[in-house]
Amino acid sequence: MTLSLLHVHPETGTVASLAATGSVAVGGYVNHCWRGLGACATQGLATNPWYPERVKLGLERGLAAQDALNEVVAGDAGASYRQCLVMDAAGRPALHTGNDNRPVVAAARYPGVAAAGNMLANDGVADAMVAAFLAATCDDSGAVMTGGEVPRFRETHDAELLAALIDALEAGLAAGGDHRGCRSAALRIESFAMAPIDLRLDWVEADPVAELRVLARRVEAENFQAFLRSLPHR
Repeated sequence: MTLSLLHVHPETGTVASLAATGSVAVGGYVNHCWRGLGACATQGLATNPWYPERVKLGLERGLAAQDALNEVVAGDAGASYRQCLVMDAAGRPALHTGNDNRPVVAAARYPGVAAAGNMLANDGVADAMVAAFLAATCDDSGAVMTGGEVPRFRETHDAELLAALIDALEAGLAAGGDHRGCRSAALRIESFAMAPIDLRLDWVEADPVAELRVLARRVEAENFQAFLRSLPHR
């Protein structure tokens, strides 16, 4: 009942996660990320809120995304109701989608960026999110999506990341999104260069993209940027 996107920049350790759903408070349960380590989106017909903690422990032990995910799924009696997307510090994505999730179920996985969803309007939503994100952050987006190339992220990557995540959400919603509409959205960015950015819309009556852009403008305002620069980074 959710669509999510995960991103890892392997060279800098910057990590980001994005989620949106037709229900309430998606940011409280679904999207999680940890700088220098990876990210996790736990969703599905019945979300398991304990997946992220266990995935993180696996990544901290040095497991690749697929191995960390397999370990968590193997211990879950309700795994057929889950959809979980994981990305490790090297940008390798892994996905579990249980058979009891409701269609349309779709995913798009590339080095450094991946998207997945269930109860979608159509199977092009995940691809649309990834395509928009890559176009906003790297110089070889076409080669990444058609030839499996590793993204060459721009030097301005971190400064453009917040806007890129919102662009990805806009593209996913324009492609159909959650077939019930979008009522909540959330994103998080963690890096070694600045304090985390954690934006949440727990309930939106109208346009979540417009609301997120209002929040983004406030985050990018100089007074708030000065506040972020004053915080410890580690």
